[in-house]
This record gives sequence, C-alpha cells and structure tokens, in this order.
Amino acid sequence: MTQPTQPSPNTGPGPGPQPPSRPAEAQKIGELLRTPGYRKTLVFCGLMGIPVSLAAFWFLAGLQKLESLVWVDLPHALGHDTPPWWWPLPLLLLSGICVGQIVTRFPGAGGHIPAAGLQPGGTGAAALPGVVLAAVFSLPLGATLGPEAPLIALGGGLAIALRHLTGTPETPTSTMLLGVAGAAAAIATIFGNPLIAAVLIMEIVGVGGPQLFAVMLPALLSSGIGSLVFTGFGRWTGLKTGDLSLKGSGMHFPRLDVGDVVWSILLAMVLAVGVYLVFRGGRMVAARVAERPLTVTALCALAAGVCAAAYTLGTGRSPAEVASSGQATMAELAGDPHAWGVGALIAVLLCKGAAFSLCLGSLRGGPIFPSLFLGAAAGVLCAPLPGLGIGAALAAGMAAAAVSAMRLPVSSVVLVVLVLGSTEMIPMAILAAVVAFVTVELLPPSPPVPPVGPLPHPAAPAP
Repeated sequence: MTQPTQPSPNTGPGPGPQPPSRPAEAQKIGELLRTPGYRKTLVFCGLMGIPVSLAAFWFLAGLQKLESLVWVDLPHALGHDTPPWWWPLPLLLLSGICVGQIVTRFPGAGGHIPAAGLQPGGTGAAALPGVVLAAVFSLPLGATLGPEAPLIALGGGLAIALRHLTGTPETPTSTMLLGVAGAAAAIATIFGNPLIAAVLIMEIVGVGGPQLFAVMLPALLSSGIGSLVFTGFGRWTGLKTGDLSLKGSGMHFPRLDVGDVVWSILLAMVLAVGVYLVFRGGRMVAARVAERPLTVTALCALAAGVCAAAYTLGTGRSPAEVASSGQATMAELAGDPHAWGVGALIAVLLCKGAAFSLCLGSLRGGPIFPSLFLGAAAGVLCAPLPGLGIGAALAAGMAAAAVSAMRLPVSSVVLVVLVLGSTEMIPMAILAAVVAFVTVELLPPSPPVPPVGPLPHPAAPAP
C-alpha cells in the first residue's frame, strides 16, 4: 500500500506556509531590465545628468552672484555697511511686479506655486523660460524662498527637452522617468549629495503610495527609540553590541537625557502647528493672487518687504535675515547662537514666518531652506530650557519644521543630518520628524491652491 504523496510547498495548495513573493518581484525586475526601451531610457538618464547638472550649477551660481550684488555690493557702493531698513521695499516691489507679469504671460506660470509644496519634475520645455525668469526676479531680490523648486522644474524640463533632441520614444513612462531623473540631477547640486536628492525625489513622486508612509512611520519611530537605548540615554550606559562603525574607540558622543527627549517632542508639536499656519496663510494668499494676479502679487511682495524692514527697525540687524532663503543666516545662527538675543530670535521667527507665508502664495521658489531656518531659530530660542542641549534643539527644530513643510519624513531626517554634518543627533531628528508629521496630518486640511496661468486672450468680436 503506497503512502499518499504530500503536496509540494512550492507547487500545490495546502495548509503549510505559502511561497514568498520576493522571487516573483525579482522576476519582474529582471523582465523590466531586459526590455530594450527601459535600458535605453536608463542609459539616456545617466548621460543627460551631465548637461542637467551643469545647467543647474550655473543657474545656482548666477542666483548667488545676483544676490551678492544686490545685498552686498550695491549697499557698499552707496556707503552702507549693511543694507538699510528700507532696502527690501523697492526690491520686493519690483520682484512682485515682474513675477506677476511672468506668471500671467509666460507658459507654465513661472513654475509651481510654493504654497502647494514640492512637485515632481516634468515641466515642459516651453515653460523653462518662465521658470528661470520667475526665480531670477524672486530669489535675489529678497523672496523668503529657496531655489529647490525652480531647480526641480529646470532639471525635469531640460531632461524632457533633451529627449526630443535625441529622438527617444515619447511614452508616459519615459516622460515620467526622464522628468524625475532630471529633477534629481538638478537638486543634487544644491545639497551636494546625491543620496538626499534621490530620497527626496522618491518621496515627492510618492513611490509606494500611502502604504509606504503607514509602514515607514512606525519603522522610523522604533529605530529612533532603539538608537537611544543603544547609544546611551541619560545616565544609562547604553548597551554594547557589534556594529559596522569604523569610528575609533576614543570617539565620544553626547549623551541625550530625558529633558532632550521631552522638550524636543513638545518643540516638534509647536513647530508643526506654526509651520502649518504659515502654509495655510500661503494658500490663502495664493487664492487672492489667482483672483487678481498682477496687483495682489505686487502687494504681497511689498508686504514681505515691510516684514523685513520692520525686523531691522526693531532689532537693528540686517533685513537680509528675513528677506532671503535663510541658508547663509542659518550657518551663522548655528555657528554662534549666543550672538542672537531672545528678542532678535522672537522677531526673526515672527517676521520671517509672515514674509515666508506671503511669498509662498505670490512669488516663486521652494520651501525647504526657510523652513529649516525657522526650525533652527526656534531650536536656538528653546535651547536654554532646563535639560535641553543646543544640539538636540537644533536637530529637533529643523526636522520638525522641514517635515511640516514638505510632509516627507525620511527626506527631512536625512536632510537635517546632512545640514548638521553629524549623525549623533539622528534619534532626536527622527522623534521630532515623526511627532511633527503626525501632528500636522491630524490638523484640518488647508484649502487647495488654485491654478494661476497666462491671461486669456480677449475674445474676438461676434460677427
């Protein structure tokens, strides 16, 4: 009598464990790589990274040169050591007038509205002149915005334009891949790191959809708490285990204590609400701009200049600390936080936050650097709290502000680590990013950003 055969775990049904799905996924990847069209697109993406990165480099260099000319060379030529209090008023009025004309008359409306958040690449070649001009008349003249959004649009648009020159097949998939690859090549120039560019673009595009965030947030939170245990928390000595670190045994890391954790969580919640209000205000401004683009854009830009002028009149400091992306000022703030009094920190938070909100809905640029600066200023302001160190305060503040502005948790943590130039405060950055992300997502949704585009041509008279 023969024994009954048992069903194979890999071929037939049964109560046993089902085969893993990884081999099927790997097979799909292999099939994709064997597709001639995908291989051609992959090679072209690598090659077009050369001209795109060069264009992005010269674009950034030109913006920085113009900014130095407007805010350093011209005031010195007029006999001022620093820009006077009234300096941002005519500059931002000119910026608003020019950007209003570009938005209403050029294809692409000068690029994405900053209040809508970062958008993936893929701007058509016809929109590139408007994107470049809007950035030139926004950022060097004092807009409280960063250059990352124009860079993404520039990189994606150039990649798609180069595809047309080479005759690469035009399909929705190839257009998406080229736009994303071009945006990543361009954004890497400002951060100086290809890793943050790749992570940032992946999160902007939304690879994995909502399920990615549902899985990622618990993983981030548990990894941050686990890192506190293994690196040492308060008076704990930290658990010893094997790792892949190449640091010498003489390397000492700052100990995080209960005060760092508690204050960082509270700081993250407050910053999440503050940045949420800034962006909500920016979306309300964008709605007003959509109704009367030329007039309201100029008025909002002038109002941002008033914020910078009021800051200088109240503190005696340079108006460029408000009327700028904050990239250079943030380095000064972190390098010498004691040079800023409590009054100056409160004033810069209020005035720059208001100017940021106005510029988000009216001018053109990106939200990353102003958000990072607001987080850094809030961290320095709260650092004297009992039990809170300056390192933990900076990491928590910047991570919370960045994730509240971009809604990209992983990119925000990686970006803060890159800015700080150290991995020692990763646990604080992770905890603050998760807390701020959850807080801002639980707040009521902001109104949508209405589109703004070229003015319609007047209708022909009826016969």
